[in-house]
Amino acid sequence: MRRLIINADDFGMTSGVNRAIAEAHRDGCVSSTTLMATGAALSDAVAIARATPTLATGCHVVLVDGRPVSDPAAVPSLVDPRATDRFRSRVPRLALAAIRGKLSEKEIYQEVSAQLERLISQGISLSHVDSHQHSHILPVVARAVLKAASEHGIRAFRNPFEPAWAVAASRSSWSLRSASRSFQVTLLRTWKGRLAGIVSRYGLSTPDGSIGIAATGFLDRKLFARLLHAMPDGTWELITHPGYHDRDLAAATTRLKESRAVEFQLLSSPETRRMIEKHGIALISYREL
Repeated sequence: MRRLIINADDFGMTSGVNRAIAEAHRDGCVSSTTLMATGAALSDAVAIARATPTLATGCHVVLVDGRPVSDPAAVPSLVDPRATDRFRSRVPRLALAAIRGKLSEKEIYQEVSAQLERLISQGISLSHVDSHQHSHILPVVARAVLKAASEHGIRAFRNPFEPAWAVAASRSSWSLRSASRSFQVTLLRTWKGRLAGIVSRYGLSTPDGSIGIAATGFLDRKLFARLLHAMPDGTWELITHPGYHDRDLAAATTRLKESRAVEFQLLSSPETRRMIEKHGIALISYREL
Protein backbone atom coordinates (compact mmCIF):
# COMPACT_ATOMS: atom_id res chain seq x y z
CA MET A 1 0.00 0.00 0.00
CA ARG A 2 1.24 3.48 -0.88
CA ARG A 3 0.24 6.48 1.20
CA LEU A 4 1.29 10.08 0.70
CA ILE A 5 1.23 13.14 2.96
CA ILE A 6 1.65 16.41 1.09
CA ASN A 7 2.86 18.96 3.62
CA ALA A 8 3.19 22.69 2.93
CA ASP A 9 5.97 24.26 4.97
CA ASP A 10 6.26 27.90 6.11
CA PHE A 11 2.61 28.54 7.04
CA GLY A 12 2.71 31.97 8.68
CA MET A 13 5.62 33.34 6.64
CA THR A 14 3.50 35.81 4.61
CA SER A 15 -0.21 36.28 3.94
CA GLY A 16 0.38 35.18 0.33
CA VAL A 17 1.98 31.93 1.48
CA ASN A 18 -0.93 31.40 3.88
CA ARG A 19 -3.51 31.98 1.16
CA ALA A 20 -1.76 29.64 -1.26
CA ILE A 21 -1.61 26.85 1.33
CA ALA A 22 -5.31 27.25 2.17
CA GLU A 23 -6.30 27.23 -1.51
CA ALA A 24 -4.04 24.27 -2.35
CA HIS A 25 -5.75 22.35 0.46
CA ARG A 26 -9.25 23.40 -0.59
CA ASP A 27 -8.86 22.91 -4.35
CA GLY A 28 -5.94 20.52 -4.68
CA CYS A 29 -3.87 18.06 -2.72
CA VAL A 30 -2.12 19.71 0.25
CA SER A 31 -3.19 17.62 3.24
CA SER A 32 -1.02 19.05 6.03
CA THR A 33 0.94 22.17 6.86
CA THR A 34 3.39 23.36 9.48
CA LEU A 35 3.03 26.73 11.14
CA MET A 36 5.88 29.07 12.10
CA ALA A 37 5.33 30.45 15.60
CA THR A 38 7.70 33.28 14.68
CA GLY A 39 6.14 34.02 11.27
CA ALA A 40 5.35 37.58 10.25
CA ALA A 41 1.83 36.49 9.20
CA LEU A 42 1.15 34.24 12.20
CA SER A 43 -2.21 35.79 13.16
CA ASP A 44 -3.53 35.37 9.62
CA ALA A 45 -2.36 31.74 9.52
CA VAL A 46 -3.98 30.99 12.89
CA ALA A 47 -7.31 32.37 11.62
CA ILE A 48 -7.07 30.17 8.51
CA ALA A 49 -6.17 27.09 10.56
CA ARG A 50 -9.13 27.62 12.89
CA ALA A 51 -11.47 28.03 9.92
CA THR A 52 -10.08 24.97 8.11
CA PRO A 53 -10.26 21.99 10.49
CA THR A 54 -9.59 19.51 7.66
CA LEU A 55 -6.07 20.93 7.25
CA ALA A 56 -3.78 19.08 9.67
CA THR A 57 -1.59 21.77 11.21
CA GLY A 58 1.71 21.16 12.96
CA CYS A 59 4.58 23.31 14.20
CA HIS A 60 7.42 24.33 11.90
CA VAL A 61 10.09 24.81 14.56
CA VAL A 62 12.34 27.76 13.70
CA LEU A 63 15.93 27.67 14.97
CA VAL A 64 17.54 29.38 11.97
CA ASP A 65 16.65 32.42 9.87
CA GLY A 66 14.38 34.13 12.39
CA ARG A 67 14.08 35.44 15.92
CA PRO A 68 13.43 33.39 19.06
CA VAL A 69 10.17 33.45 20.98
CA SER A 70 12.24 33.30 24.15
CA ASP A 71 14.22 36.26 25.42
CA PRO A 72 17.44 36.02 23.34
CA ALA A 73 19.46 36.48 26.52
CA ALA A 74 17.91 33.26 27.84
CA VAL A 75 19.03 31.20 24.82
CA PRO A 76 22.51 32.58 24.05
CA SER A 77 23.77 29.40 22.35
CA LEU A 78 21.02 29.66 19.72
CA VAL A 79 21.53 33.22 18.54
CA ASP A 80 24.01 34.46 15.97
CA PRO A 81 27.14 35.79 17.73
CA ARG A 82 27.12 38.67 15.23
CA ALA A 83 23.44 39.58 15.73
CA THR A 84 22.37 38.43 19.17
CA ASP A 85 18.66 39.07 18.70
CA ARG A 86 18.45 36.59 15.81
CA PHE A 87 19.16 32.91 15.12
CA ARG A 88 21.98 31.92 12.79
CA SER A 89 21.05 32.37 9.15
CA ARG A 90 21.38 28.77 7.93
CA VAL A 91 21.61 25.19 9.19
CA PRO A 92 25.31 24.68 8.30
CA ARG A 93 26.19 27.39 10.84
CA LEU A 94 23.94 25.70 13.41
CA ALA A 95 25.56 22.35 12.60
CA LEU A 96 29.04 23.80 13.05
CA ALA A 97 28.05 25.09 16.48
CA ALA A 98 26.66 21.64 17.34
CA ILE A 99 29.87 19.91 16.22
CA ARG A 100 31.89 22.30 18.37
CA GLY A 101 29.67 21.57 21.38
CA LYS A 102 28.42 25.16 21.44
CA LEU A 103 24.68 24.38 21.39
CA SER A 104 22.77 23.92 24.63
CA GLU A 105 20.18 21.16 24.39
CA LYS A 106 18.40 22.72 27.37
CA GLU A 107 18.10 26.03 25.52
CA ILE A 108 16.83 24.31 22.36
CA TYR A 109 14.20 22.52 24.44
CA GLN A 110 13.21 25.82 26.09
CA GLU A 111 12.82 27.59 22.76
CA VAL A 112 10.94 24.73 21.08
CA SER A 113 8.57 24.54 24.06
CA ALA A 114 7.95 28.28 23.81
CA GLN A 115 7.09 27.98 20.13
CA LEU A 116 4.74 25.04 20.71
CA GLU A 117 3.03 26.86 23.57
CA ARG A 118 2.55 30.01 21.50
CA LEU A 119 0.61 28.01 18.90
CA ILE A 120 -1.33 25.87 21.39
CA SER A 121 -2.35 29.00 23.33
CA GLN A 122 -4.00 30.30 20.16
CA GLY A 123 -6.22 27.26 19.83
CA ILE A 124 -4.16 25.18 17.40
CA SER A 125 -4.32 21.42 17.98
CA LEU A 126 -0.91 20.44 16.68
CA SER A 127 -0.87 17.31 14.53
CA HIS A 128 2.90 16.99 14.10
CA VAL A 129 6.23 18.77 14.27
CA ASP A 130 9.08 19.44 11.85
CA SER A 131 11.65 22.21 11.49
CA HIS A 132 12.69 25.06 9.24
CA GLN A 133 15.56 24.02 6.95
CA HIS A 134 15.38 20.52 8.52
CA SER A 135 17.46 21.56 11.53
CA HIS A 136 16.09 18.57 13.48
CA ILE A 137 18.37 16.35 11.43
CA LEU A 138 21.01 17.32 14.03
CA PRO A 139 20.80 14.87 16.96
CA VAL A 140 21.05 17.60 19.64
CA VAL A 141 18.10 19.38 18.03
CA ALA A 142 16.13 16.17 17.47
CA ARG A 143 16.39 15.17 21.13
CA ALA A 144 15.11 18.55 22.32
CA VAL A 145 12.32 18.75 19.73
CA LEU A 146 11.11 15.23 20.42
CA LYS A 147 11.13 15.77 24.18
CA ALA A 148 9.15 19.01 23.87
CA ALA A 149 6.74 17.51 21.34
CA SER A 150 6.08 14.46 23.48
CA GLU A 151 5.44 16.58 26.57
CA HIS A 152 2.96 18.72 24.62
CA GLY A 153 0.94 15.74 23.36
CA ILE A 154 2.20 15.76 19.78
CA ARG A 155 2.33 12.27 18.31
CA ALA A 156 4.01 12.63 14.91
CA PHE A 157 7.37 13.87 13.67
CA ARG A 158 8.92 14.44 10.24
CA ASN A 159 11.43 11.87 9.05
CA PRO A 160 13.95 14.25 7.39
CA PHE A 161 15.75 11.64 5.29
CA GLU A 162 15.08 11.31 1.56
CA PRO A 163 15.33 7.77 0.14
CA ALA A 164 17.59 6.98 -2.80
CA TRP A 165 14.65 6.25 -5.12
CA ALA A 166 13.33 9.80 -4.71
CA VAL A 167 16.74 11.37 -5.30
CA ALA A 168 17.11 9.26 -8.45
CA ALA A 169 13.66 10.28 -9.68
CA SER A 170 14.69 13.93 -9.41
CA ARG A 171 17.84 13.66 -11.51
CA SER A 172 16.57 15.00 -14.83
CA SER A 173 15.68 18.26 -13.07
CA TRP A 174 19.19 18.72 -11.72
CA SER A 175 21.25 21.84 -11.95
CA LEU A 176 24.56 22.44 -10.19
CA ARG A 177 22.61 23.70 -7.16
CA SER A 178 20.22 20.73 -7.08
CA ALA A 179 23.10 18.28 -7.63
CA SER A 180 24.91 19.78 -4.65
CA ARG A 181 21.76 19.52 -2.56
CA SER A 182 21.29 15.91 -3.64
CA PHE A 183 24.83 15.09 -2.53
CA GLN A 184 24.14 16.68 0.86
CA VAL A 185 20.88 14.71 1.24
CA THR A 186 22.67 11.45 0.41
CA LEU A 187 25.52 12.19 2.82
CA LEU A 188 23.18 13.09 5.67
CA ARG A 189 21.37 9.76 5.28
CA THR A 190 24.21 8.21 7.30
CA TRP A 191 22.60 9.77 10.40
CA LYS A 192 19.29 7.98 9.78
CA GLY A 193 19.86 5.15 12.27
CA ARG A 194 20.86 7.53 15.03
CA LEU A 195 17.74 9.63 14.59
CA ALA A 196 15.52 6.53 14.45
CA GLY A 197 16.82 5.54 17.88
CA ILE A 198 15.97 8.95 19.31
CA VAL A 199 12.47 8.86 17.79
CA SER A 200 11.77 5.37 19.18
CA ARG A 201 12.73 6.58 22.65
CA TYR A 202 9.86 9.09 22.60
CA GLY A 203 7.35 6.93 20.73
CA LEU A 204 6.33 9.40 18.03
CA SER A 205 5.15 8.20 14.63
CA THR A 206 6.99 9.13 11.45
CA PRO A 207 6.55 8.51 7.72
CA ASP A 208 9.00 6.14 6.05
CA GLY A 209 10.82 9.12 4.57
CA SER A 210 10.49 12.55 3.01
CA ILE A 211 10.63 13.26 -0.71
CA GLY A 212 11.23 16.43 -2.69
CA ILE A 213 14.13 17.60 -0.51
CA ALA A 214 16.87 17.21 -3.13
CA ALA A 215 14.64 18.98 -5.65
CA THR A 216 13.55 21.84 -3.39
CA GLY A 217 12.87 24.82 -5.62
CA PHE A 218 12.45 22.65 -8.73
CA LEU A 219 9.17 20.84 -8.08
CA ASP A 220 6.91 20.94 -11.14
CA ARG A 221 4.37 18.63 -12.77
CA LYS A 222 6.95 16.47 -14.57
CA LEU A 223 9.02 15.93 -11.45
CA PHE A 224 5.91 15.26 -9.39
CA ALA A 225 4.80 12.61 -11.91
CA ARG A 226 8.22 10.92 -11.76
CA LEU A 227 8.09 10.80 -7.97
CA LEU A 228 4.63 9.22 -8.04
CA HIS A 229 5.73 6.66 -10.63
CA ALA A 230 8.81 5.70 -8.58
CA MET A 231 7.08 5.58 -5.19
CA PRO A 232 7.22 2.13 -3.52
CA ASP A 233 4.90 0.80 -0.83
CA GLY A 234 5.01 2.74 2.41
CA THR A 235 4.02 6.10 3.81
CA TRP A 236 5.90 9.08 2.42
CA GLU A 237 5.81 12.83 2.97
CA LEU A 238 6.21 15.22 0.04
CA ILE A 239 7.66 18.48 1.37
CA THR A 240 6.35 21.50 -0.53
CA HIS A 241 6.54 25.29 -0.42
CA PRO A 242 3.57 26.86 -2.23
CA GLY A 243 2.97 30.60 -2.15
CA TYR A 244 1.96 33.71 -4.03
CA HIS A 245 5.01 35.57 -5.32
CA ASP A 246 3.91 38.96 -4.06
CA ARG A 247 5.59 41.98 -2.49
CA ASP A 248 5.77 40.40 0.98
CA LEU A 249 7.46 37.27 -0.35
CA ALA A 250 9.89 39.34 -2.41
CA ALA A 251 10.95 41.07 0.81
CA ALA A 252 11.28 37.83 2.81
CA THR A 253 14.68 36.25 3.47
CA THR A 254 13.72 32.91 1.87
CA ARG A 255 15.53 31.94 -1.33
CA LEU A 256 12.33 30.21 -2.53
CA LYS A 257 10.34 32.87 -4.35
CA GLU A 258 9.36 32.20 -8.00
CA SER A 259 9.33 28.46 -7.31
CA ARG A 260 6.55 28.90 -4.72
CA ALA A 261 4.18 30.15 -7.42
CA VAL A 262 5.04 27.14 -9.63
CA GLU A 263 4.36 24.76 -6.76
CA PHE A 264 1.11 26.53 -5.93
CA GLN A 265 -0.16 26.00 -9.47
CA LEU A 266 0.73 22.31 -9.24
CA LEU A 267 -0.68 21.68 -5.78
CA SER A 268 -3.93 23.63 -6.20
CA SER A 269 -4.92 21.80 -9.39
CA PRO A 270 -7.67 19.15 -9.22
CA GLU A 271 -5.76 17.42 -12.02
CA THR A 272 -2.87 16.82 -9.65
CA ARG A 273 -5.16 15.14 -7.16
CA ARG A 274 -6.54 12.95 -9.97
CA MET A 275 -2.96 12.02 -10.88
CA ILE A 276 -2.40 10.77 -7.33
CA GLU A 277 -5.60 8.73 -7.46
CA LYS A 278 -4.69 7.30 -10.88
CA HIS A 279 -1.48 5.91 -9.39
CA GLY A 280 -3.50 4.19 -6.65
CA ILE A 281 -1.89 6.27 -3.91
CA ALA A 282 -3.92 7.19 -0.82
CA LEU A 283 -3.59 10.86 0.11
CA ILE A 284 -3.55 11.19 3.89
CA SER A 285 -2.66 13.83 6.48
CA TYR A 286 -0.43 13.67 9.54
CA ARG A 287 -3.53 13.04 11.65
CA GLU A 288 -3.90 9.65 9.94
CA LEU A 289 -0.29 8.57 10.42
